[in-house]
Amino acid sequence: MKFFVDTASLDQIREAQDLGILDGVTTNPSLMAKEGITGEDNIMAHYKAICEIVDGDISAEVISTDYESMIKEGEKLAAIHENIVVKVPMIKDGIKAISWFTKNGIRTNCTLVFSAGQAILAAKAGATYLSPFIGRVDDINWDGMDLIAQIANIYAIQGFSTEILAASIRNPLHIVKAAEAGADVCTCPLSAILGLLKHPLTDIGLAQFLADHKKANG
Repeated sequence: MKFFVDTASLDQIREAQDLGILDGVTTNPSLMAKEGITGEDNIMAHYKAICEIVDGDISAEVISTDYESMIKEGEKLAAIHENIVVKVPMIKDGIKAISWFTKNGIRTNCTLVFSAGQAILAAKAGATYLSPFIGRVDDINWDGMDLIAQIANIYAIQGFSTEILAASIRNPLHIVKAAEAGADVCTCPLSAILGLLKHPLTDIGLAQFLADHKKANG
């Protein structure tokens, strides 16, 4: 499973990159605003800066919701760097735009996905990635992991090449469960990835090893 970090923070992206396990980045207008990145020129420059840090796919989201504007915006984003993947919302014009991008060699990430039916439409349109929002599905008392498993099963049966990018991941357990359910990629805050490192038995074992070493070496 690929690991993407979901942030616009260059410091966090560098930290994740330094771990040696980072495959890409996802970000969105909300995350850009959180870092104080506003204005089209600044946002474009920030995407370029991310691409210079990470040698992997970088999802850059369109703001427009109509077909013609999404195409224009997506072309601008794709022109920033070869690693850019245009992030498009799961709406009627979004599916139409994904189909156009696919036919014109621009990779896409279909976002805001909450059902298997939406996943089928995105795959038919040729989306490179599909982003089901696990945490938000859980918030309405459904099981986000069941959705991942259902989509993975459908894609395997139908032979769709779209990769399942598990999004709205909130903790380390979500990452493990997404991997079990068949997600190809997970995108999450750096804190969730770092949480995978933690286990009390690891801490206890390391403390014992160090204590034994100290005894053996005076």
